[in-house]
Amino acid sequence: MRRRLTLLGAALVVVALHIVFVQWLTLPSAEPLMSDNPTTTAFIDRYRTRLESEATLPPLRWEWVDYDQISVHMKRAAVVAEDIEFFSHQGFSEAEIREAVRDAIRDREAPRGASTITQQTAKNLWLSPSRNPLRKMKEVILTGRLEDELSKPRILEIYLNVAEFGLGIYGVGVAADNYFGKSASSLSEHESAMLAASLPRPARWNPASDSPYYLQYVEEIEDRLDRADFLWKYVQPELQ
Repeated sequence: MRRRLTLLGAALVVVALHIVFVQWLTLPSAEPLMSDNPTTTAFIDRYRTRLESEATLPPLRWEWVDYDQISVHMKRAAVVAEDIEFFSHQGFSEAEIREAVRDAIRDREAPRGASTITQQTAKNLWLSPSRNPLRKMKEVILTGRLEDELSKPRILEIYLNVAEFGLGIYGVGVAADNYFGKSASSLSEHESAMLAASLPRPARWNPASDSPYYLQYVEEIEDRLDRADFLWKYVQPELQ
């Protein structure tokens, strides 16, 4: 019986390694993103598909904004809200993973995503919101490729341009215009905190929302910004 279990375990390992190898060969390279902006994303394509069958949805709006045309306040707000270790990790946050595992053990449920900005960028560009193990495996591989090929500012630029900020609203440029009637470069610290607070659940939490939980989270992000002076030298070194 023990020998059978050993053989079964070995066979499962071989199958898993084969799956990883196949995914490694077939998943897209991040190298083109060094110089080219994405022309669409998996999440934007999903929204376009929804528009075909849900006539009440708002139209899709998406417009690219270069990194130097995004407010430094928005860059800082996104990092403190979503991934404070962004400029120091290699795509994965050990602290976040440990916390997710602790929460899962305490709550007796599957671990939450513990996703970094790089992981979220990989997911938005190429994957689905599914939490199945194969999708997570793809995310791990693609996150590594983004970190290997792109600089941190480039990853942050892509993230802020593909993130959803409300139904049909993709990218910080459209979000700034839609909610505040201004360009992404003109966003104030408070407006940036309002947009960053929408990132976890943009359909319900956005600057058009009066949810007390959302507004409380905006205040929390502003408090974090007050304590995160070190980020200035990473998001906009020339301001130092």
